[in-house]
Amino acid sequence: MEKYNKLVRDKIPSIITNNGEIPVTRILNDEEYKTELERKLYEEYQEVINSKDKDRLEELADMIEVIKALASLEGKNLQDIILIAEQKREKRGGFKDKIYLERVLKK
Repeated sequence: MEKYNKLVRDKIPSIITNNGEIPVTRILNDEEYKTELERKLYEEYQEVINSKDKDRLEELADMIEVIKALASLEGKNLQDIILIAEQKREKRGGFKDKIYLERVLKK
């Protein structure tokens, strides 16, 4: 018997039922939900790091879904996060120039 004990997407219990199995679930309280979203974000991060090509895009999409849920806990949405990212890019730049800072020397 496999042990899951993790946050899953909303339709997963129905998919499990349609496969002839019985999902055992519970609804998390807000504190548990936040903690599990943070764990899920780390899980998805690891999957992004270990994936390639089309699979990497799928894992990045999963990360976005978790980020959207975390933003919702703050009363915000993905567009709010994108706006903040754009403002930060205007102020500090992005990562397209591939700059790797090795060290800073004192004058």
